[in-house]
This record gives sequence, C-alpha cells and structure tokens, in this order.
Amino acid sequence: MKIEEEIKQSKFRNAQQKAIINLIYTTNWLSSKQQDFMKPYGITSQQFNILRILRGQHPKSISGTEIKSRMLDRNSDVSRLLDRLAAKDLITKNICPQDKRAVDVSITNEGMKLLQTIDKSAEEMDSLLDLTEEEATMFSNLLDKARR
Repeated sequence: MKIEEEIKQSKFRNAQQKAIINLIYTTNWLSSKQQDFMKPYGITSQQFNILRILRGQHPKSISGTEIKSRMLDRNSDVSRLLDRLAAKDLITKNICPQDKRAVDVSITNEGMKLLQTIDKSAEEMDSLLDLTEEEATMFSNLLDKARR
C-alpha cells in the first residue's frame, strides 16, 4: 500500500519529505513486525541484537560499552538489557580485571541455542520486505547513500 493511503495524506512539500515520512513509517512497521517475531522466543529485538553481537565475538567476551557502540538502536539502555539477558541465563557478566567499573559480557550455551532456534525461522523475517535480491541490494545502497 502506498504511504499516501497508509497515513491518509496526499500532499507533501517535496519528494524528499515524502521519502523521509515513508522511511519513518516503514521503520516503525518493521519494528512492530520484528517485536511480534521475537515474542515467542521471550526476548526483544534489542536483546536479540545483543545476542547476535555476542555470538560474533564468541568465545571472547566484550564490554558493555563496545556492545552499545555496535547496536542498531544506540539509545537502548544496555545495562538493563544485559541484566535481563543474564537473568534468563543467556549471557554471563564478569567484572573486568583491568577496570573494576566495567563488565565483560559473554554469550552462554543457552544463548547460542536460542539464536540457533531463531535462525531456523529467520527467513520469515528476511521476507518481510517483499523485494528481490537485486531490489534489496539497491535499497540498501540507497539507504547507505542517504546517511552520508
């Protein structure tokens, strides 16, 4: 459905304004779909993002600060998210020997198993944008260009 129909607005200042509004609307739509997808696994999309970061570091640990710098949503409260993941035994947190104020974070075997389970259903998320490989590549390139 076109953005004009979705938001019941047909007039925009220019094509750039329309594109920005469309991008914001689509981002929120995708976030909602992603939250729905994650619900059965008992985690949020931000927690999923942290687990993926930690899987990429495995078997090494990483600091909370470094996790935050790699997150898709950098406004997330990483400390709170880490506490919730630790409570679910999906990660471990250990005091950093070099800096007692920092923590080293690692993914647990349970966290790895959860990601493997989610990976089996990942195509469902990947197909949310009804785009061909070529269109998805072009779209990604345009988004990169827009952030320059």
